[in-house]
Amino acid sequence: MSDHQRTSPKVIEVNHLVKKFNGVTAVDDISFSVNQGDIFAFLGPNGAGKSTSMKILTTVLNPTSGEVRVNGYDIVNEEHKVREAIGVVFQEHTIDEYLTAYENLYYHCALYKVPRKERKERIENMLNIIGLWDRRNHLVKTFSGGMKRRVEIVRGLLHYPQILVLDEPTAGLDAQTRFFLWNYIEQANLDYKITIFLTSHNLEEVEKVSRHTAIIDHGKILANGTNQELKEMTNTNTLERAFLEITGYSLRA
Repeated sequence: MSDHQRTSPKVIEVNHLVKKFNGVTAVDDISFSVNQGDIFAFLGPNGAGKSTSMKILTTVLNPTSGEVRVNGYDIVNEEHKVREAIGVVFQEHTIDEYLTAYENLYYHCALYKVPRKERKERIENMLNIIGLWDRRNHLVKTFSGGMKRRVEIVRGLLHYPQILVLDEPTAGLDAQTRFFLWNYIEQANLDYKITIFLTSHNLEEVEKVSRHTAIIDHGKILANGTNQELKEMTNTNTLERAFLEITGYSLRA
C-alpha cells in the first residue's frame, strides 16, 4: 500500500450495497472505497450493475440495503450535501440546446449557489479553457457533439465539486476531442485535487488516466486494485485483456 493510500481520506465509501428491482438483484452486496484525489475507474460489461451503482452514488436511486457515503455524507439522509459535493457528466447530453453556452453555465452557477460576483469570471475562464468563449452566445443546438461534451464537463466543474463523476465521457467523440478532454480531466485532478470517478467502455483510454479500477459483473465486484495489480493478477499486459480475463469473453445482451 502506498503512502497516498494510507494518508488520503476516503471520499466514497460503499459498504454491502444491494439494489433489487422487482425481486431481481442488480447490485449484490458490493463494497469498495475511493481515496481523495484519486482517478478511479468503475468498469463492467453491459448489464453488470455498473449504471445502477453509479445512479445510487449520485442520489438518483436509493439502495435496497447497505450504506453509501460520498464526501462523508449519507446518500439517503443527506442527499443535498452529496449533490453539492459532486459534479456529474452523464452519458446522454443533458444541456439545454435552446439556451446559449453562457446561459447553460450561468443557470448551473445559480442552481449551485455560486456567489453572483464570481459567476462571470468562472464561466469566462472555463469557456476560454475549452476554446468556446467566442461561441458563448450561440445556441447549444448549433454545436457539434464534441463541443456539447466540452460544455457539459466544465459545467460539472463550475461549482468546484470535490468529486467529478463521468459516465462514458468520450463516447462518440473524435480522437482530437477525446485527447483534449482526457488532458483537461487529468489537469483538473492535479490542479484542484478533484477526485475523478469514471466509467467507460474504452479501456485503452481508461488505462492511460486511471490509477485504481474496480470491475463489477453480475452485480458483484470481481476485482479491485491498481491497474498494475489487475494485470499481474491475470498475467496480462493491458487493462483490456485483464478485464476480459476477469469477466469472460462471452458476448452480452
